[in-house]
Amino acid sequence: MSSLTLALRTPRIAAILPYLALIGGMVSLSAGTSFAKTLYPMVGPAGTAALRVGLSALFLLLVFRPWRSAFTRSDLRALAVYGGVMGLMNLSFYMALNTIPLGVALAIEFMGPLSVALFNSRRLIHFVWVGLAILGLGLLLPLDGSVATLDPVGCAYAAAAAVFWAGYIVFGKRVSHLPSGATVAIGMSVAAMTVVPFGIAGAGLALFDPRILVLGLVVALVSSALPYTLDMIALRHIPKRTFGVAVSGDPAIGALAGLFVLGEHLSTLQWLAIAAIITASVGAVLTSPSDEAQPLQDPAAPA
Repeated sequence: MSSLTLALRTPRIAAILPYLALIGGMVSLSAGTSFAKTLYPMVGPAGTAALRVGLSALFLLLVFRPWRSAFTRSDLRALAVYGGVMGLMNLSFYMALNTIPLGVALAIEFMGPLSVALFNSRRLIHFVWVGLAILGLGLLLPLDGSVATLDPVGCAYAAAAAVFWAGYIVFGKRVSHLPSGATVAIGMSVAAMTVVPFGIAGAGLALFDPRILVLGLVVALVSSALPYTLDMIALRHIPKRTFGVAVSGDPAIGALAGLFVLGEHLSTLQWLAIAAIITASVGAVLTSPSDEAQPLQDPAAPA
């Protein structure tokens, strides 16, 4: 056994790894989403979502080959729900980005995991962190009066994405005891079957242009395959409440991705929002009782 393997099995490092996976997933997702907007003029939002999810599914199937894993009929039903929710979350969010800014869409969408965090809160300090995250999200919204000009259809799509994101956390937790790679591969395949028909209807044969397929593959790997695999690792070890508040860093990371990738500059209030959201995320992790964070047992793992 290598020294690296031994180091990864030490209790302190093992406890940190799920949170590193969560942070890595958020960074990858935000960067990939920002880059994905460059595909909109060519294939539209539904086509972009179809490329992202469909190519991710093909990649994950080739890498993890889930047909080698033994799943019960109950497991497959749970995976179908998990994948369907994942697909609808992606489609709704990309439809929202077609008419409202990335930061606003992320702020609205985050109401989903924030609701999960609030539902699972039990101690007063938990509500403090949720409140701080809400404050940060409020600062991210354009409070100068331009909110009224936001497209209501885009906001409705973002709200739908929020509902599906909450479902993604809940149903993802229910299948988190299964092998991570195979779970995400099957879930993403179901998501692809949900989303790709909308993409073909919206973009037609443009989806199969070789140049667009290459760009779509980059988006798929960075914004779906990698972050969802890291999410599944994190969900196995992090309680739902902590996960729900910790991912409040998504809008903040998205705002930074918008700055560096799309050239969207941040106001002073938005920087304050980032500070509030990061504080809420760190506070949630630090005040999580150790017994809540006990990992679910993976039946495929060796005893």
